[in-house]
Amino acid sequence: MQAAVKPILFAIWLLSVCFVSCNRDGVIEVETHPAPTIEFDNPTGVYTVKAGRELTISPVYAHAEGARFTWSIDGTIVGEERSLLFREEHVGTVYVLLTVATQYGTASEELRVEVVALEVPTVSIPGAEKGFTILASSDLELRPSVAETTLPSRWLWTVDGREVSTDLDYTFRSADPGLFTLCFKAANEDGEDSVSFTVRVVGIEEMPFGWTFEQTEYHVSTGRTIRLVPLDIVNAYDAVYTWTIDGRQVQEGPDPAYCFTAAAEGDREATVTMRNSFFEVSQRLTIRVCPPEGRYYRPRTAASSPDWTRVYAFLPAPGQFVNENYAAATPEEACAYAEQRMLQRSYVSLGGFGGYIVVGFDHSIDASGGYDLAILGNSFEGSSEPGIVWVMQDENGDGEPNDTWYELKGSETGRPETLQDYAVTYYRPSGAGMEVRWTDNRGGSGSIDYLKQFHDQGFYYPAWVASDSYTLRGTCLEARNYDRSGNGTYWVNASYDWGYADNFSPIDRLDQGDNASAAANANHFRIADAITFDGRPAGLKYIDFVKVQTGVNAKSGWLGELSTEVFGFYDCGMKRE
Repeated sequence: MQAAVKPILFAIWLLSVCFVSCNRDGVIEVETHPAPTIEFDNPTGVYTVKAGRELTISPVYAHAEGARFTWSIDGTIVGEERSLLFREEHVGTVYVLLTVATQYGTASEELRVEVVALEVPTVSIPGAEKGFTILASSDLELRPSVAETTLPSRWLWTVDGREVSTDLDYTFRSADPGLFTLCFKAANEDGEDSVSFTVRVVGIEEMPFGWTFEQTEYHVSTGRTIRLVPLDIVNAYDAVYTWTIDGRQVQEGPDPAYCFTAAAEGDREATVTMRNSFFEVSQRLTIRVCPPEGRYYRPRTAASSPDWTRVYAFLPAPGQFVNENYAAATPEEACAYAEQRMLQRSYVSLGGFGGYIVVGFDHSIDASGGYDLAILGNSFEGSSEPGIVWVMQDENGDGEPNDTWYELKGSETGRPETLQDYAVTYYRPSGAGMEVRWTDNRGGSGSIDYLKQFHDQGFYYPAWVASDSYTLRGTCLEARNYDRSGNGTYWVNASYDWGYADNFSPIDRLDQGDNASAAANANHFRIADAITFDGRPAGLKYIDFVKVQTGVNAKSGWLGELSTEVFGFYDCGMKRE
């Protein structure tokens, strides 16, 4: 019996440890000791902290007298106090397990910490990397681009270390020549960023002359005339331009352009020299005069395809679809991406003004006098993003689009508001999520907005463009987009009559439907509408290559920039709708 009594006595003793009893009016009451509980100070259990910053997590506990606290991350103990002082240097998600133990029980809860990046106000100033040279007593307007943050920022401009402004934009001016160091700083509670650059102030005799040439080698068929012209001329002042062909002077005067007529096959050397009161600068050009039109004509065969067969070039302007869901590190990879998209019957976006694509066919497309070429876009009622169309013959027979481009005339050709030889230079932003700034050759400037609510790739600047800026040029139409709502909620991109890709034309779409689904639909073009540099009919009998270039420099509020989209190209003579 004694062996049996011991377990009973032990059980009675154990109960006395777990319960406290008292006798009230002859009734025995038993008081329990519950296990601990945890209630986070953030009810969701999800915390947010910026990388490198400290976060104190202080839960509310019940029944935790004498408790042991254990905080662990991936099985590693990181704290043993009632509160946790959390700090993480890297952006990401961290899961933390909290365990509270007493002699009466254990409680565990998991919380999540989202470690986010600091919102440092990244700064970009177009052209600052090269510095600026200005004329004494002239204005240099500086408009920095600063990455958007949720935190208020402060601005500071200094000139040679002296504070001159606390505004975002600043206009520098000096009557005295010299070299000045300017610095713009943007700061908030997360940090600061700054850009320093030099401004050289000079007299008129020191202002540097500048010009560019789109190409230095030209190919032209015998009997045709091409225009040779320096572009983006700056600080020419009282310039006189002298042209020579094979060493013989053929033109001299204030006009920088020279019209060359290809009389006979062979190579010619052209030289243009600019002289003014301060400088003399020359540029040599090579002109390869090719056989007459037709020598390299490629007739259709039974194996010919009505559709484009190769993308030769794809260089969009910055835009909300650029770099989205593709990673092209080289021009070749960019072309491969464009080919794949169009083969899948998907669109290729050309971005803002000047962005372009060049395609070729496995045969020459004949000029019939009617519609010869079709280009698929996704225009619909109230959404036209017109693209200028250019065509080329393979004049030198090498199979490459390196000859003369001819613009196809449209309804806006020749209007005073239509700009020829318009050029826009785009500047690489300094950080992810920033707008792309631009300047043009007419003194204008602006930006391609970053639309994080729709497209969150880091940059809208083409990833395969290695330089910090690049220039696109072509014909620019007057913008017709407008805000119908008056409050920015309903934008309309109005159409043009005819002659443009991705345009809801009432004439050349050959379809009266409203295309409300924004499906691929074709605009149609005549080779007979090809014009020369001076607006005259080019008289082409056939073409081999086609280029489409975004033809408007505009944006429609929350919809972003106007950007031509193309789905494909085909020869109307082989593929009738």
